[in-house]
Amino acid sequence: MPFELWLSFVVASVILLAIPGPTILTVISYSVAHGQRANMPLVAGVAFGDCTALTISLLGLGTLLATSTIWFTVIKVAGGLYLLYLGIKLFTAKVSLVEAASLIVPSSRWRLFLNTYVVTALNPKGILFFVAFLPQFIDQRADPTFQLWILAATFVVMAIINSSLYSIFAAAAHHLLTSSQAQRSFNVVGGLLLLAAGVWTLLARRAT
Repeated sequence: MPFELWLSFVVASVILLAIPGPTILTVISYSVAHGQRANMPLVAGVAFGDCTALTISLLGLGTLLATSTIWFTVIKVAGGLYLLYLGIKLFTAKVSLVEAASLIVPSSRWRLFLNTYVVTALNPKGILFFVAFLPQFIDQRADPTFQLWILAATFVVMAIINSSLYSIFAAAAHHLLTSSQAQRSFNVVGGLLLLAAGVWTLLARRAT
């Protein structure tokens, strides 16, 4: 995998991880309620949840991409359309952070870990998103399976860093993060970024 392609994946992942989804909303709400004692179980829940979702997403995908250039193109087009769909949905979404803040907050670290893990791992939209997103950064001239696992490992590390920063920051800035104005700004910016990613995916040429 060319370093430039991997670096572009890192940049895209940083942008996407910064957009609060169900996992980050859970991390924020639990961090606000429990403070620093929640950091470790929340980060662990995100890490194991992402590993589970990525494993489910990638099972069989590398073999499929390696054996058929037609399927490679189909997946890229489907991925681009899915990114456009997510962008439109996020851009037009109603403010939802209030619902996350009103969750019944568990008291034990084990429950904090388990709840965060379930939200992260069993989100079908997240699994479909990985299938749509990761193949956009594959060089067809090299083994796609190996590249997919490199990208998956990179994403998990970045997700751990991202959730850690949100968890640490949430207690000090929870009024800003949970305001309706902040959530609307996240939705607009995140929606535009996803729309741009979808257009880029549909217009990009496959490496030969």
